[in-house]
Amino acid sequence: MTSPPTYDFDAVIVGGAPAGIMAGIAVARAGRRAIILERTAHIGGLPANGLGATDIHTKGATGGLFLDFVRRVKQHYVDEYGANSQQVIDCGEGYRFEPRVAEKILLEMIAEPGEYLEVRTMRQFDHEPSNTIKEGAALTGIKIINRTNGEIETYHASVFVDATYEGDLAAAAGAPYMLGREGADEYSEPCAGKFYQRWGAPADDYYSTGQGDNAIQSYNYRLPLTTVESNMARIEKPRAYNREEYVSLIDDLRLNRFAGPPTPMEFDGIGAITNMVTVPNGKVDGNNQHAAFISTDLPEENWPYPTASWDWRDRFAERLRDYILGLFYFAQNDPELPADFRERCRRWGLASDEFADNGNFPRQIYVREGRRIRGEYLFTAQDALSKRHTRAHMTSITASHYSLDSHACLKREVGRPHLDGFFSYRTTPYSVPYGVIVPLEVENLLIPAPASGTHIGFSTLRMEPCWMALGEAAGEAINVSLDDGSSVREVSVVDLQRRLLAAGAVLTYYEDAAPGDSSYEALQYFALRGFLGDGYQAKLDELASDEDRVQWTTWANTPELEPFEGTRGQLLDRIYTEVSKRADAEQAALYAGMEG
Repeated sequence: MTSPPTYDFDAVIVGGAPAGIMAGIAVARAGRRAIILERTAHIGGLPANGLGATDIHTKGATGGLFLDFVRRVKQHYVDEYGANSQQVIDCGEGYRFEPRVAEKILLEMIAEPGEYLEVRTMRQFDHEPSNTIKEGAALTGIKIINRTNGEIETYHASVFVDATYEGDLAAAAGAPYMLGREGADEYSEPCAGKFYQRWGAPADDYYSTGQGDNAIQSYNYRLPLTTVESNMARIEKPRAYNREEYVSLIDDLRLNRFAGPPTPMEFDGIGAITNMVTVPNGKVDGNNQHAAFISTDLPEENWPYPTASWDWRDRFAERLRDYILGLFYFAQNDPELPADFRERCRRWGLASDEFADNGNFPRQIYVREGRRIRGEYLFTAQDALSKRHTRAHMTSITASHYSLDSHACLKREVGRPHLDGFFSYRTTPYSVPYGVIVPLEVENLLIPAPASGTHIGFSTLRMEPCWMALGEAAGEAINVSLDDGSSVREVSVVDLQRRLLAAGAVLTYYEDAAPGDSSYEALQYFALRGFLGDGYQAKLDELASDEDRVQWTTWANTPELEPFEGTRGQLLDRIYTEVSKRADAEQAALYAGMEG
């Protein structure tokens, strides 16, 4: 009997979403062998499956490989259509893109490290403990099903990365995880617990029971829609069409009854059931319409998804596809809807140059929140709302910025004017500590996608720019770990941050400073330690004051440098040089002691 095939790599990454791709690239560009194992036939996760409207409030808040991806998007449209083309305008400096373009660029990025980075598709990990191989708390191997032939494959590595939206690998390996919503009394977070708010209302104008529960925010598919007839696939009645699921839309339109303030433009046709953001080539990214009672989300039915088998997940994905296509078919054809409304809806269809092997429908469901793996640090709302410079964030591995944001958890309730679960609560640019991707109770594993956060805290971490940055940080943490012979739990975070900064990362955001600027590494180091206060202006080109000199040298425990004539940036560089010398000497002494 032939033994199952066994493979060895420096890093094994489960999940071909962008977090996993960036982790693999970061490992491979250091000359180490990494492999990405993806369950489907295509890599790219949500950006390659319809999410073309990048969820980031402040451009420049997240850098590194994410910003590289964004720049490549823009360059693609410049090269294909010309610098002054409508496509370049519609790509929004690279933050808006078509799914096929996202997949193309991600594949190009994967190819660049050459033999050091391999991708194997149609590889399924089932989240059973028996599919992990451990030595004590250390994960040393995993078992994967090759979906093309049914064969079991075994993969060994120094470090593993869970880049699944569901958190399957970490859970199977024994890491503790969270599901559902925490109560308002647990972490004093806004929007916590069972929650009702009129969409578009002021942030603090809401009602919550404060009660935690096991509810999971709803999923959908992000649809590339178009009115360009030459590139349109008409929406047909799905095989499992159930008209009764949609009839409430008739009275909603007749009575102008919505869960948020409707505007004529939003609800003049298809906008009544889907929110649309323009992407290039006459397409939109069609998402859930938050102000409607029924849209492309399907609350409640997804609650079992995070811990369900792949058989159940696949059935739900098919159910969700039929539900969404049925909604569009209903809006375009049902005789009880106003004729002019149906006509406006019929102008839209699926983009026929997307997902040609899947009926022009996205291949991957939008899993907004699966398991949240408990890590060394638990990210809460306060981390995105409070002063950005806290001691915990000295270990920042990326900055990011998006609202606290959740979709509905329950379907329409009788007598309720809003859907339970929706919120959008503004934040400011924040930093994410390393402990968010280091799981408790399991060694040799990092968790950039199912990161450690409460329901409210995770609701901002879960955006693809942040996931990409956390994936890149995971890859660089693996490199530091293997260089130093340390565990990923105990890596030198300063060394990790230096690697990330060298690769163009942003660890804490400033409006007037960016990767590549003079003094940027020193700025990032000392800003994370509170030297520059809580504002977003670094003022590196201003002359350093005596107060700056005295305070900064005192806090850094370096010589006072009196007198000093130069800019704030030059002063930070000077102090950073002294601190780095001291740190290098301490590290050398530590290694000498270990060797002795």
